[in-house]
Amino acid sequence: MIQVDGARCSAFCSNDYLGLASHPRVIEALTRAASRQGVGSGASHLVCGHHESHDALERALAEATGREAALLFSTGYMANLGVISALAGRRQTVLEDRLNHASLIDGARLSDARLVRYAHADAAALEEALEQQESPALVATDSVFSMDGDLAPLTEIAVLCQSREIPLLVDDAHGFGVLGESGGGVVEALGLCQNSVPLLMGTLGKALGVSGAFVAGSRALIDYLVQQARTYIYTTAMPPALAEATLESLAISREEGWRRRRLDALVEWFRREASALGYELMPSSTPIQPLIVGSAEDALALSEALERRGILVPAIRPPTVPKGTARLRFTFSAEHTDAQMEELISALSAVRDEAGHERR
Repeated sequence: MIQVDGARCSAFCSNDYLGLASHPRVIEALTRAASRQGVGSGASHLVCGHHESHDALERALAEATGREAALLFSTGYMANLGVISALAGRRQTVLEDRLNHASLIDGARLSDARLVRYAHADAAALEEALEQQESPALVATDSVFSMDGDLAPLTEIAVLCQSREIPLLVDDAHGFGVLGESGGGVVEALGLCQNSVPLLMGTLGKALGVSGAFVAGSRALIDYLVQQARTYIYTTAMPPALAEATLESLAISREEGWRRRRLDALVEWFRREASALGYELMPSSTPIQPLIVGSAEDALALSEALERRGILVPAIRPPTVPKGTARLRFTFSAEHTDAQMEELISALSAVRDEAGHERR
């Protein structure tokens, strides 16, 4: 529950998938570490800002993803910009899914490399694009696409990249902590090894409920990024207390598999009930569930109608999504109660004929 203009609402738009942002153990770890180490790290990692807690977190993240090493970044945006700019540059080519997150797109543009975008989630289109390039520097894709909630064909993409010895960067922001038996993300869920996905980026501000990001890969590749990723070198390290909190959150996510099972059950519940009411849902099995409305005006009206009934889910409109596909992007958390789900379905039923939204 959150406060919106003084009114309490159930939020169905947060990325706190496992419900760990307010977990007592995570809060205790943060406050205990802050009282001992202070609030700030004091400097960039390469000056004097890298503390023992950062090192412990990097080792834990490498283990969780089955990689040799990991490197912390302040945000996922900075991680993607840093990796791409370190591996690609002028007169080189970066190939990306057309619906990649803005940070991947911007990373290629800011690197001065030539950006080639292939058809969404289409391994055959990527193969065709690769055949037209002389020496591609990098292929980059989301694992779970943030606006549609669908999955990239990563197994096929990994095979294409391996056969051509092209580095593959996978942004697992919405998969890490959520996918896989122990929350290892897409690499665990699909059984992909370090050789098939050399560079794996994950965020700490979604399923783990804290803040920051990491890149995991071979020791040699991580050592290279330490020397070349400008968004790592030239910024203040995350607070060591936050690293301690993240370690606790990571431990909980791996211990409590019921949180992922709860998420799966909520998604199934929502899809069944919303479809029965006549709403159009995109084909997603993840906690990201887009409900397609059509026009931006209708999406806004539907969002406002739900908010009046205590349900917060903002409208997603162009240019974030293509024209004619404005939507409400529902996201679910393991902390959502049965009562909140029933309120959501009841509100959707009540407003289905309002705001110009027509049934299929």
